[in-house]
Order: sequence, then C-alpha cells, then structure tokens
Amino acid sequence: MGSAHHHWYVFPMQWFSVRLDEPPRVAGIGVGVHGTASPHDTFRLPDLWQLHLYRYTARLIVADTAYTIRPGTVSLVPPGTLVRYQYRGRSEHLYAHLRLSPTGEPRTVPAVQDAGAHTATLSAQLLQAISSAPQAPARTTAEVWSVLWRVAHLPAPDTEGAGHQAVAAAIAHIESRLAEPLTVPGVALAAGVSHNHLTRLFRAETGDTVVAHIRRRRMERAGHLLRETTLPVRSVAASVGIGDLQAFNKICRRELGASPRAVRASGALPPAP
Repeated sequence: MGSAHHHWYVFPMQWFSVRLDEPPRVAGIGVGVHGTASPHDTFRLPDLWQLHLYRYTARLIVADTAYTIRPGTVSLVPPGTLVRYQYRGRSEHLYAHLRLSPTGEPRTVPAVQDAGAHTATLSAQLLQAISSAPQAPARTTAEVWSVLWRVAHLPAPDTEGAGHQAVAAAIAHIESRLAEPLTVPGVALAAGVSHNHLTRLFRAETGDTVVAHIRRRRMERAGHLLRETTLPVRSVAASVGIGDLQAFNKICRRELGASPRAVRASGALPPAP
C-alpha cells in the first residue's frame, strides 16, 4: 500500500484517446496559480487539450466525473471538455494547452492518474519546457512531447491487497446505478466485502463516507445535466435516483446552492482564460 505519506488513489475510470505520432503544437504553457481570488474555476477550451501536473489537493470534475487530485496527480483532457475545480486555498500547477495531431495510432489514456515516482521527472521536463518557451520554442515542443509519451505510459496503480479493488468496484457500481436506490450494504455486496469493511476502506481511500460519495455524485451529475442538456427537471431528478421533485429542489439548494432552474440558467459559462 506504500508509506503513510504516499499511496495510490483510486480514480473513477474515464479514458480519452490521444495520438502522439506527431509533435504537439503548444499554444500556451506556464505555472498556474489559482484559488486566491475564488475557490472555484470553470474551464472549457474549444480547440485545445489541457495537460496539468498538480502540486495541491483539490476537487476536479471532468465533464460529470469527479476526482480528488493531490500533488503528483496528472490530468490530460481533450478539447471541448468542461472542467471544474474546487480549491482549498492557493493552488499551483504546471500546465500546457496544446493541439494534437488528428492522425496516427490512437492510444487510450486515463483522464486523471497518479504520476507516482515519475512526478519529479515530469515536473522537471515541464519546467524546462516553460523556461524554453520564449527563446527556444522547439525545445518546448520536444519537452512537452516527451511528457505526453510518459503520461501515456504511466504504470497502473499498485493494487497490493484487496482494498483498492474493493473501493474501485464500489465506485464503479455506484457510477452505473446513480438512478437506482443505493444502500451501503448493497454496494458492499457488489464490491465483495462486508458493510463495515467497505466503510473503513472507502474513507481511507477517498476521505469520504459511501453515503456522502453517493450524494455528491448524484448532485454533480444532476448539475451537469441541468447545465449541459435540455432534459426536463423532473427527468434530471429521476436520472439521479430522486423521484420526488420537491425533495430534488431541496437537495439542489443545499448541495448546489441554487434551485434546479437557477442552476440551469447558470449553464452559460464564460470562455476559459
């Protein structure tokens, strides 16, 4: 499982296809500092991939899939994807915005993964790419291209013991059944462990209770559907397992800070900086 200071974290499964046979075209690169003016940011880059290497702990939502990111987490997100951050104070990361070739052999890469022992190398390469950008753009391109290849071939998490597998199975079960009634004993049964054991594993791996995770994922999906689709509010509520419209309104106000209609009205998002 690793030391007390670092171990692998189970992320929801979300994958994107990349083509790396041709060098990327780097449109922007630098050190991003966030979380000082606002605890929230929303980005959507219509034409550019987003590559980030994180140096902080925060919540990241890619489309409607949520992740807890920590120092050493790396994300690679395709153009047009809505990305939301929830910070815990001043947050610094290395980033590159880039165009990738539409041709070449496709490789499937996780949207978010832990760089683990490769973090220092990736960080050094990105810092070199950032410092080279003004005078040696070709060096920047080469460094970023190398980073992309490393990210595409990061080793899978060490799954020593059954803890990671049980939590991953529980998360997958929850994700596929957000519209259905969910209970902790039922999720534990699907994950192949006891109720109490899953409760302990889940908190250790995610920092959350199973019930809180289910509630948050339902409301993250509801928020996504309200902002990004024209589904009737009643259908959105049903799609996240809440049949009572009055209850859905109440939960929306508590979890998302506004009524369903107000959340929908906020869907017109500003362009990414």
